[in-house]
Amino acid sequence: MIIVTGSTGFIGSNVLAALEAKGYKDLVVVDWLGVKDKWKNIAKRELAAVLPPEQLPEFLKQHEKEITAVIHMGAISTTTEKDVDLIVERNIQSTWDLWCFCRDFQKQFIYASSAATYGSGENGFEDRDDLDYLNSLRPLNPYGWSKAFIDRKIAREVAENRKTPKQYAGLKLFNVYGPNEYHKGEQESVVAHIFPSVRNNEEVKLFKSYHTDYKDGQQLRDFVWVGDVVRVIIWLLENPEVSGLFNVGSGSARSFYDLAKAAWDAMGLPPKIGYKKMPPELQDKYQYYTKASLDKLRKAGFTEPMTSLEDGVRLYVTEFLNKEDRYL
Repeated sequence: MIIVTGSTGFIGSNVLAALEAKGYKDLVVVDWLGVKDKWKNIAKRELAAVLPPEQLPEFLKQHEKEITAVIHMGAISTTTEKDVDLIVERNIQSTWDLWCFCRDFQKQFIYASSAATYGSGENGFEDRDDLDYLNSLRPLNPYGWSKAFIDRKIAREVAENRKTPKQYAGLKLFNVYGPNEYHKGEQESVVAHIFPSVRNNEEVKLFKSYHTDYKDGQQLRDFVWVGDVVRVIIWLLENPEVSGLFNVGSGSARSFYDLAKAAWDAMGLPPKIGYKKMPPELQDKYQYYTKASLDKLRKAGFTEPMTSLEDGVRLYVTEFLNKEDRYL
């Protein structure tokens, strides 16, 4: 039995689909569905159970012998969320509770960290897990801080030789895009956000730059296809001897202009790209450059190539966004 939290969300539902395709059984969904269309993210899956997070502690007690792994994707992932008490409850305490369960009963524990832990990147984007380095990072928002908090807490446990889960793997996820993110609204990837305009052959608007080193549209991100993220998670699940903190990105820094152009190219249309003002509340919390170092993941044994930006966007557009059924 495998528990997947946040499994009606974007990455979690992609993980469920991949697990099912690989033949895994007894998949347990832990998430809130709400009143919108998140249920469609799991509608094609055969599942053992669907339960809200508040029922998870009792479920863990009842099934502690059957559970083999917890894949923890559940979190408040909105980078603009201002309710820090809620972030502490959902992102810190819930993650630590699951760590303790996996530690006490020797289960595999794979959880989502974030590239937001790196802040503006002044200390690099190296997935080191020594405390001095982790303590030097300065996230730009409460979401990034909550992920950094867990990374540091786990690093302290390891450094002091305390008991750990059978496997523990934190994934510093970069800018992930792909199917089943449609419920995220303003937090959708740029590809999903601009696609309706692309399909209608209307100009898309990217944020202007407020940094002298970057022209409008030339802000750089490590955009990673969700299928690559999922392949890393499955690989970790099948290699329980591998533990640690790992970057998961494409390994390349590409511009938002490149991303938008790739969407136009996927539709066979010449690009129409303009620029708009960035909201004032984002201007001093904006990352202008991210790029994942994948050396640590490669040394751990993950050798599969990452999908290029052009190939990933083309796949997303042609196989999902431009189809009547957009769901995986």
